[in-house]
Amino acid sequence: MKVIPSKEGIKEAVARHRSAGQTIGLVPTMGALHQGHLSLVNAARSSSDIVVVSIFVNPTQFNNTADLERYPRTLDKDLALLEQAGVDYVFVPEVSEMYPSPSVLKFDFGPLERTLEGQFRPGHFNGVGIVVSKLFHIVQPTQAYFGQKDLQQVAVIRHLIRDLSFDLVITVVPTLREEDGLALSSRNTLLSDEGRRLAPFIYKSLLQAKDELLRGANWFDVRKQIEALYQSEPLIRLEYFELVKSDSMEVASALNDRDTYAICTACYIGEIRLIDNLILA
Repeated sequence: MKVIPSKEGIKEAVARHRSAGQTIGLVPTMGALHQGHLSLVNAARSSSDIVVVSIFVNPTQFNNTADLERYPRTLDKDLALLEQAGVDYVFVPEVSEMYPSPSVLKFDFGPLERTLEGQFRPGHFNGVGIVVSKLFHIVQPTQAYFGQKDLQQVAVIRHLIRDLSFDLVITVVPTLREEDGLALSSRNTLLSDEGRRLAPFIYKSLLQAKDELLRGANWFDVRKQIEALYQSEPLIRLEYFELVKSDSMEVASALNDRDTYAICTACYIGEIRLIDNLILA
């Protein structure tokens, strides 16, 4: 495994493989890796000749400075995990390498900017769009791999690929969970002991809402019940709990037979913000 900090270095490395007719799989990450990230790496290894993982804590997608400063950074551990997983290249640029000057570009992803994560984290998807575009241009992957846990981000990146004509395919890998249901996340390590004890509540609330909805309950009644459950836990603050069409992320109020759906949520446990979602099958 080779660790490369420069844009030119990673470009040159993957260009040799591309010239040899090999496919390039890219797994973009912000580090603090866990088994969820490694499931993306495994998916890339199974369908790409060469696997590139990027580790970059992207400042432009944080609308909260404290959240950026708090984000866990575990580079040595991350590199050891990736070498064991059989990754070929790790791209680890500094901020100055990715942003030699402040970015003034602004993406507008339409309704995605004004709902769920877009509503509560203004500017977040603009930052995601910029850094993912940079990574796609630098690495020029054949395929890129993202996790289902970031369902709205996946929708944004699909828009990006379509509208900017990136010549690549994205693969979405199902969310991995702890035994108690908590979705794997780099932020989980920041939870207090009490916060970690309470965190499985998020997945339980999604399962309860799914069961009620599939039994024919009215969505607004279901959401009201879930909101009441969250209010009973003083350490947990619910930010949103919404039914959406999973392809467009359009907020919905009822199911139909034409579309696929997901329930998406975000909440704070103490000071730590977590997101999760559940696809309705």
